[in-house]
Amino acid sequence: MASEKVREYFSQYGLADRILEFDVSSETVELAAQAIGCEAKQIAKSMSFLLNDQAILVVTSGDARISNPKFKEQFKTKAKMIPPDQVEKLIGHDVGGVCPFGIHEDVVVYLDISLQRFDTVFPAAGSGNSVIELSIDELETHSRAKDWIDVSKDWE
Repeated sequence: MASEKVREYFSQYGLADRILEFDVSSETVELAAQAIGCEAKQIAKSMSFLLNDQAILVVTSGDARISNPKFKEQFKTKAKMIPPDQVEKLIGHDVGGVCPFGIHEDVVVYLDISLQRFDTVFPAAGSGNSVIELSIDELETHSRAKDWIDVSKDWE
């Protein structure tokens, strides 16, 4: 199960106890913010795309949306989201629990600059009812992000 992979990953760093599990869904930005009791913009939203047949994750703040022109400028191709029925196969987590931890080795992770305005954020933790609170430095370290990029809009 994907959430167990995430728990095992964070156990090696003594952070598994920071995973929050809820009796309610946290599958969307709004539901996660309600479950946690934070603002939606503090949710670290992991979005899965195909980039030249390669699966990538772009993690943005909860109030940001992907800017197609910025995405195309960054990656030299149009943004193409992975169809929901293929997300688990290509990423390692199912829709609603997608996060940059415990994913398939070949998935490249990028962090969007919309996250840099926060001290801590709440990415999913592998299931549709779990999150983990991480500092921005911890998110960068544990996501093994390739780079910080600017591909979002509507958050400034």
